[in-house]
Amino acid sequence: MNVLQLLAQGDGVSRSVAALLLLMSVASWIAILLKAWLLRGGTRAVLRSIAAFWQAPSITEAEQGLRAFDGPRLVLPAVVALKALAADPGGATLGHAGDRNQRLTRTLRDALHAALRRLQSGQILLATIGATAPFVGLLGTVWGIHGALAGIAGEAGGFTIDKVAGPVGEALIMTAFGLAVAIPAVLGYNVFGRIIGRIEVELEGFAHDLLAVFGEAPAAALPPARPLPV
Repeated sequence: MNVLQLLAQGDGVSRSVAALLLLMSVASWIAILLKAWLLRGGTRAVLRSIAAFWQAPSITEAEQGLRAFDGPRLVLPAVVALKALAADPGGATLGHAGDRNQRLTRTLRDALHAALRRLQSGQILLATIGATAPFVGLLGTVWGIHGALAGIAGEAGGFTIDKVAGPVGEALIMTAFGLAVAIPAVLGYNVFGRIIGRIEVELEGFAHDLLAVFGEAPAAALPPARPLPV
């Protein structure tokens, strides 16, 4: 019996479980592909972007360099915010009160949080699917076994193993479907989590460096260049 015959023979609960597993699988693969596109290059792109920033002689040229290296646009928001702060040292257009360090801290924090929200998007979905898909498949299996046993009990001729093996084996397919949905989601969550953790550390260090360098002086020039990672 193939999958289509199994679904055609099942009741509403079995079909609902199969449809839910299919929906979860599609959602997880969409999240995996979108995050793979966002995190293309991993920490290498972020490291090259930060190194290109410190090599530039001015904020304007640093922003231009980042557009070439920062494909995911994770570092660029902090530089754009810093450039806006440099263009308005008094903070009139930013609408913030307080000294330069406080305004710069708020600006960099907002840019960092925006980048982290982009990095974390989809992680909760992958974790949820990875944790619940096996149980959804198990629900389909339990329901299928219940239906199979109830059907066998109503048949004449007694209870024999050949009458049980087929329906129960078909019901166990739902558990396999649940595992097939959960495994890619769990793997994607773990792989992306490691990459996100490394990028988060680099972005936080970059924000601290910006605050230390530009906290007191106008943000017009940059410190001496650092070598670009190979």
